[in-house]
Amino acid sequence: MLGTNQFKNGNHIDVDGTVFKIVEFQHVKPGKGGAFVRTKLRRASDGAVIDRTFKAGEKFRSVRTEARKMQYLYADGSEAHFMDTQSFEQIAVSESAFADALRWIRPSSEVDVLFIDDEPSDIQLPSAVDLAVTQTEPGLRGDTASGGGNKPATLETGAVIQVPLFVDVGQKIRVDTRSGDYMSRA
Repeated sequence: MLGTNQFKNGNHIDVDGTVFKIVEFQHVKPGKGGAFVRTKLRRASDGAVIDRTFKAGEKFRSVRTEARKMQYLYADGSEAHFMDTQSFEQIAVSESAFADALRWIRPSSEVDVLFIDDEPSDIQLPSAVDLAVTQTEPGLRGDTASGGGNKPATLETGAVIQVPLFVDVGQKIRVDTRSGDYMSRA
């Protein structure tokens, strides 16, 4: 069992039969009344973020989590296929469950898949990835970084992001996986 005084960002807890990841928490001790813990929780099943308040000292079932190195093989339109790099066992998960993370992963790349109670739940991505631009409008002579302006670009994974005007087809760029923003040339 895990008490509110043992909360850490990133821990997983079971609240009323639903698994949540603790995004952030704050212990509050008002001048009048009992202490409580204000939390922001992300539901593991669909990624929805909710705010919950718990009494200090409340207990929750701790959830067993494990990150396994897996190779992303391919996506077939409905399922994404991964292979465990240790045992070579393959698993297939719903592509819609991992849609946000799959935008930034090239086939054959290694990723950490988070398992919650032995069920694949999430993909742990690095904060930034380097991807090649496969399609974008050509930049015009005189376009500079300080000139401002953006244009859409399609990356090798199929994701479409906004990039500065000077970025051309074939160039590698660094993308922030949390926001989907262009960071720099790679």
